[in-house]
Amino acid sequence: MIFESHAHYDDEAFDEDRQELLGSLKNHGIDKVVNVGASLKSCEITLRLMREYPFIYGAMGVHPSETAELNEDNFAWLRAQCTCDKVVAVGEIGLDYYWKEPETSVQKMWFERQMGLAKEAGLPVIIHSRDAAKDTLDMLKALHAGEIGGVIHCYSYTKELAREYLNMDYYFGIGGVITFKNSKKLKEAVEYIPLENILLETDSPYLTPEPNRGKRNSSLNLPAVAEAIAELKGITCQEVEETTYQNACRLFRITE
Repeated sequence: MIFESHAHYDDEAFDEDRQELLGSLKNHGIDKVVNVGASLKSCEITLRLMREYPFIYGAMGVHPSETAELNEDNFAWLRAQCTCDKVVAVGEIGLDYYWKEPETSVQKMWFERQMGLAKEAGLPVIIHSRDAAKDTLDMLKALHAGEIGGVIHCYSYTKELAREYLNMDYYFGIGGVITFKNSKKLKEAVEYIPLENILLETDSPYLTPEPNRGKRNSSLNLPAVAEAIAELKGITCQEVEETTYQNACRLFRITE
């Protein structure tokens, strides 16, 4: 059984066949899914998906590239949703310097506010960090993120930086990028990171693994990710799937 720790099934890429696809996951060994909010609208759809599908859990949060939409009123709405049944994390939140907007001061303010929300709600965080390695780590240290707990989504930095997050007892979301030929740095990090700190994820509909890179991604591609990790670790694919499943249940506090 596989635990999909990060997907966006609210995305319009799934509008034509969402029901059919989600209905097929169990038959392909995908036992649980965390659908992750990236905007206020996606959080609303995530709440609906959680109600419709017993195996879907949710994370409430606003992606750094969408933080310009936040204000005190809708932040209060976001806070209220974090008390809903089956909401298991605050995310995805963080910093993204790849895009120039919104400005870094806006991203940092709402990153800190959403970290505070997670602490208030007693939920772990799902961290997005793109081209912002130093600022992300500095802020997480300043905010005592180790006391909150969480996962670095789509980990893309070095094994040296991974050591810093391991010191916080954080998890690392590993997805399709691990199958890319040019992902040497990530492969070195995954070899270094203990399996007990790894989660399987897709970031669907993005980051499809080889050999289907460029096509729409879904949780059905997770076995390819597990196989790539197993090869790097010199273990079986089953061991990867079982351990990462237990890891996700532990992080998101889901009891069988």
